[in-house]
Amino acid sequence: MTPYFAETRIRWSDLDANRHLANASYMNFTSYARMDYLRHLGIHMRDLMKWNLGPAVLREEFSFFKEGYDNEDIIITVEVTGMSKQGEMFEFTHNLYKKKDGTHMAYSRVLGVWFSMDQRKITPPPTEMLEKFQKVVAQDAKVLSLADLKNLPVKPQNINIEDWL
Repeated sequence: MTPYFAETRIRWSDLDANRHLANASYMNFTSYARMDYLRHLGIHMRDLMKWNLGPAVLREEFSFFKEGYDNEDIIITVEVTGMSKQGEMFEFTHNLYKKKDGTHMAYSRVLGVWFSMDQRKITPPPTEMLEKFQKVVAQDAKVLSLADLKNLPVKPQNINIEDWL
């Protein structure tokens, strides 16, 4: 499956103190590209509101290769590279490129779930939405399961704040 391409321009507000693209801006651009991809698939914010469903990112990792600068046009790819059988878990991969010459700026992989806004728990998307995703999932996509969530490299570790104060 050919990746989806979203385009944007680096703005002054996307820069950090070193005058290049800030790390947080890469995350904002991949998020923008995923939402643009959902619209491309025919899944809009009004649909998510109707289904009372939202995406929840559990892990996002980046590899950075080249800097981006103010007013450069960039392309962000979007591919569905993993999905659970019922569709409640997803993995997207992104690559960011400079539009002018194809310089590879960064790679990102995102693991997330569809989240019921009223039940506040992981939930499969409605059939209508799942069918749209099943049409575009990469041929070599991983079949995700709860084991993938349990095997995340970092686990929550609650503390007693009063011990620190």
